[in-house]
Amino acid sequence: MSKAFDGVPQLFRNLEPAFVAPAPVLSGGEPALGDALPPWSGPRTWWGGPLDVEGLALGAVGAVAAVLNLLAGAPGRFTTTAALTAVAFDSSGHLRINGRKIQGFAPLSGFRRTQDGWIRLHANYPHHEQRLMQALGASTADSVAAVLRTMTSLEAEAAIQSQGGAAAAVRSRSEWLESGMGQAAAAGPWIDWALPEGKTTGTEGPLRLPAEDPRRPLKGVRVLDLTRVIAGPVSTRLLGALGADVLRIDPPQLPEITDQFVDTGFDKRSAEADLTTAVGRHQLEQVLESADVVITGYRRGSLDRFGLEPAALLASRPELAVVSLDAWGSMGPWSGLRGFDSIVQAATGIAHLYGTENHDGEWRPGALPVQALDHATGYGVAAAAIALLARRRQAGLGGGARLSLVRTAEELFALPAVDSAGMASSLPQPELATMASTYGELRYALPPLLVAGRPLDYTAPPARYGSSAPAWI
Repeated sequence: MSKAFDGVPQLFRNLEPAFVAPAPVLSGGEPALGDALPPWSGPRTWWGGPLDVEGLALGAVGAVAAVLNLLAGAPGRFTTTAALTAVAFDSSGHLRINGRKIQGFAPLSGFRRTQDGWIRLHANYPHHEQRLMQALGASTADSVAAVLRTMTSLEAEAAIQSQGGAAAAVRSRSEWLESGMGQAAAAGPWIDWALPEGKTTGTEGPLRLPAEDPRRPLKGVRVLDLTRVIAGPVSTRLLGALGADVLRIDPPQLPEITDQFVDTGFDKRSAEADLTTAVGRHQLEQVLESADVVITGYRRGSLDRFGLEPAALLASRPELAVVSLDAWGSMGPWSGLRGFDSIVQAATGIAHLYGTENHDGEWRPGALPVQALDHATGYGVAAAAIALLARRRQAGLGGGARLSLVRTAEELFALPAVDSAGMASSLPQPELATMASTYGELRYALPPLLVAGRPLDYTAPPARYGSSAPAWI
């Protein structure tokens, strides 16, 4: 295994089941994933801090490159660099829409004081802001702050979660590990596989790489994107850049945040469908009939009533690749709750670990330099989808995979500690591009992959939100 990835071998071991069951993918037995790891160049301390965020980022992108090399049968074709990875993990920070920086967190999102400590709130979406206000009986930002000062962090957390809001008390690492949710999150792999066995279906035929464009090895693959926010859309953005036909479907009742959508909307089509109606369910069924990959990114169990439970999808079409992600995983008392990268950081001890004192000596919780849990999970989802496509290519069967932000946080904590004392910490020079779009001129970060030494790029700008029919072309 390349020395560059010494800290993250588990990320690659997590990929192996998709290649070795039910039949070997490569002649001669199991694929040597370590031999497929891409080299990278550049510093390892560009973000600084006590956790090896760079190692997690390079490992997650390296996982994608490794499975692409195995899928293509061309070792070394797909690689990455520190610069590409660093910029891609901060794609929203580099994006400019007609020269404008995109909107960050909403005013009510962020850390707030409580009676005994701190809590992290997430109110970027209007419906989450409404639930937060309802839970606290507040009507303004000032009244939110006042109410929180009368409650303990755990009381406020429970009240907001009970109303369907998104919040987490800022815990120390030891407090998290002693909690029921922390104990549940500590177990299990980064990627949890569900690999059906049986005869090949023969319905779709082998997955072939387009010889005319080895830079787009997923050309012709249909990806149904049922994700929102960052992690899921990051995964499908990369699959689109690799040639897949990506169709993202959103509910009309809960529109996506525009700037966030633009950042992750390259190389996709965008549609709306109301799955609570007969028309919407029929549209979904039509799309599912000929999809190759289904990726879901909603709260665990929330899509089951629409027939989108992974086991049900694989029972009807075992050749599918079904990958799902959520915030809190499948075990523990929070497994069905909403969550976001920032909320998971607060709960798991990251915000506490990155806390600092201001000039007055007042301590305040902190955050990772980028939303690394979202991005690393997104690239893990992409790697899982490609691995399942490779499995289908050889065995005729696809399978399922599950990831969560909280398991990615545990993978980050499992990496060796970083000692950056006395070392220069500078970001690699960003590699940015420009593209015209219906939203205006975009300056954006490239995908974090080189193909035969040349940077991969997107081929189409973000489509106008909801501009496509919920159907394949």
